[in-house]
Amino acid sequence: MLGEARALMTIQAIIHGTPPLGLVAVPAGAVQVSPLVPGAAALEEIPDASLDAAVVAAPPGTLERDAVLAHALRALKPGGRLTALAAKDKGGSRLRKTLEAFGCLVEDLPRRRHRICSCLRPERLAGLGDAITAGAPRLVESLGLWSWPGVFSWDRLDPGSLLLMQTLPALAGRGADLGAGIGVLARHVLQSPAVADLILLDIDRRAVEAARRNVVDPRATFAWGDVRRPPVALADLDFVVMNPPFHDAGTEDRDLGAGFIAAAAAALRRGGVCWLVANRHLPYEAPLKAAFARVELRAEGGGYKVYEARR
Repeated sequence: MLGEARALMTIQAIIHGTPPLGLVAVPAGAVQVSPLVPGAAALEEIPDASLDAAVVAAPPGTLERDAVLAHALRALKPGGRLTALAAKDKGGSRLRKTLEAFGCLVEDLPRRRHRICSCLRPERLAGLGDAITAGAPRLVESLGLWSWPGVFSWDRLDPGSLLLMQTLPALAGRGADLGAGIGVLARHVLQSPAVADLILLDIDRRAVEAARRNVVDPRATFAWGDVRRPPVALADLDFVVMNPPFHDAGTEDRDLGAGFIAAAAAALRRGGVCWLVANRHLPYEAPLKAAFARVELRAEGGGYKVYEARR
């Protein structure tokens, strides 16, 4: 832990997310702090007034975006430069107002359907604490679970996951929850005493941290990483459950689901089963049939469909 603290103290510049190529200059040696990049440093752990520069590809959600900007300003030295950008229709039009409310003098440049805001961190700032608190992890009373603004379906039960839970039989053996989120589906799966162990894997560090608090069953293990390039060994599993994403940085990407399907097939033993829920409009039948010996539609409703795929 001491070594990690010292490493954070040596960081001079950070980048949050992945700005479109050529849109802004990224300082040499900038350290990635996005929770969606496995292995990245944690922005909330960067020491106060320690950075010379920060570049933020601002996330679209208001609570998450404001908290990220507040943390970046908190971590900058007075006079340090913040560059924040977002697509105009994904929060970019609100960047300047947010930064000015924090007490910054902002230069605002429109470019390639984005707004790029730049400012120097002033000596005095206002409202950072409120924004950081609003975007921090919390116990969501309606769920009875820990969550974090910015995580998928962070403050409500996703209807696709609900349909999958209503459809699932009691599972058995060794399994994985791919794209596990805050652990809602995993908690349901672990109600079966026949489950030997369950790996919860998600690309969002915040989701993994919340899942650790929500899933206290000793049969559960947790991993932060990309399902398509898993950081842990996934082999000879008896079952996989998943509600795969189909957006990447706010843009629909149907290849994400296909990647999840391929990863599930590779992780399962012969005869193992994958249970998948997806939005009705997503064309996952072809990749399922290509990867599995038998595919059955088991439930449909509310704009979602549930498949059982046997390897």
